[in-house]
Amino acid sequence: MPTFIHGKDTAVYIDEFDLSSYFTSADTSINNSIAETTAYGATDASFIMGIRSGTLSLSGMWAGDTDGSDEELQALLGNATTPVITVREGSASIGSGAIVAQANETSYAISSPVADVSTVTADFECSTNNTTNLTFALASGVQLTAGASIAHGSLGNLSSVDNSASSANGGAGTLHVPTNTISGGVTTIKIQHSANNSTWADLITFTNVSASTKTSEIKAVSGTVNRYLRATASTAGSSGSITFMIAFARF
Repeated sequence: MPTFIHGKDTAVYIDEFDLSSYFTSADTSINNSIAETTAYGATDASFIMGIRSGTLSLSGMWAGDTDGSDEELQALLGNATTPVITVREGSASIGSGAIVAQANETSYAISSPVADVSTVTADFECSTNNTTNLTFALASGVQLTAGASIAHGSLGNLSSVDNSASSANGGAGTLHVPTNTISGGVTTIKIQHSANNSTWADLITFTNVSASTKTSEIKAVSGTVNRYLRATASTAGSSGSITFMIAFARF
């Protein structure tokens, strides 16, 4: 039987913000252009594969609160820093699908109908980032956290995700930290991989998260990514809790 998911469980993370409560639709598209190579004398057209691109469209409700939909989408339009985006597909559980991207906002629109709630729409064009050696426009992956708050004393190794086999072309991981009340020290967050779900090695180590700091990051790796993946976190902090969302896409 097919495994279906319901759209109501979708979540949207942009940089250090969980903006899920503002949006009602998230549409992603991956495209490959083609170039024609048909020459004189041919009776059928021929083509070669061209450039890959990805787009993301978000729509939802306008809100003027601090860090709300209007403030954050206004700030991203024309911003020189390309935001990190993760769209969770399905439930908030480890192993659920996720779309990861680094994407420039290309348009932002507000609609204010007389008899309905004001709405917003935003379009993003996904981009390769040479500073992190990303070689994709937009990619499908898996969620490695449940996006829930974790007390400082309960941080550690989260459950693993089985890909059934290793892959050879690297991948990219995204980190979003929308809430953080840990005080007294930094939090170290990693993605690890394993060939047997027993012996683990660091795959991606994100930049240390300072106390009480919200942040986001995307990092890419090349080469072999082993069959199993998991997120792990530790802190030098003495109190508080942290919420973080991690997803990883294999190339």
